[in-house]
Amino acid sequence: MGQDVGTKAEIAGKRIAGKAFLESDYVLFRAGGSARSGAQRVKIAFKDIQSLEARKGWLRIRHAGGSLDLELGARAEKWAEKIRSPRSLLDKLGVKPSSRVAVLGIADEDFRTQLAARTTEISEGKLRKDSDLIFFAAAKRSDLSRVKTLSASLSKAGAIWIVYPKGRSEITENDVLAGGKAAGLVDVKVVSFSPTHTALKFVIPISKR
Repeated sequence: MGQDVGTKAEIAGKRIAGKAFLESDYVLFRAGGSARSGAQRVKIAFKDIQSLEARKGWLRIRHAGGSLDLELGARAEKWAEKIRSPRSLLDKLGVKPSSRVAVLGIADEDFRTQLAARTTEISEGKLRKDSDLIFFAAAKRSDLSRVKTLSASLSKAGAIWIVYPKGRSEITENDVLAGGKAAGLVDVKVVSFSPTHTALKFVIPISKR
């Protein structure tokens, strides 16, 4: 989940009221009104930003398609810093050098390479007792029946990340949320795992630790 704030933007010399969103790899401004009414929308990927400046409460972005200035007040410098130095995937997932990790069914090679560089405490394809993090790939609804069993291998403050494909009818966000709840867990965070997959984080309720 990113950050959002009601604000004003300056686009092509015009000031427009709306809402700005700071996500993990892009900035989005959406003018007030519905998409059906033709409200203006500007989305800028970090990789397309050519220059960035925070000055007097404004975040000024120059990009391949033009410019976008956002009135953010005290947030302007903070947003600029997050755009300049975005957090890595492993940071968002909470993986530390000391983390005890189990990886079940995750085929993403880039993730596996990053993980191996971050911690040596990795169990591939099988559970380990008192895991700090369990990464579990779910490709269809029926896979979620395993979540309760997986939770038995967590440390008290550990977490299960359920990684599932985006935009597929075989398994949806609501299915994953229901699967975690059925296992007695609570959802606390969502991360874009890759261009094709989303990850939802589940933990043991504090009252049951």
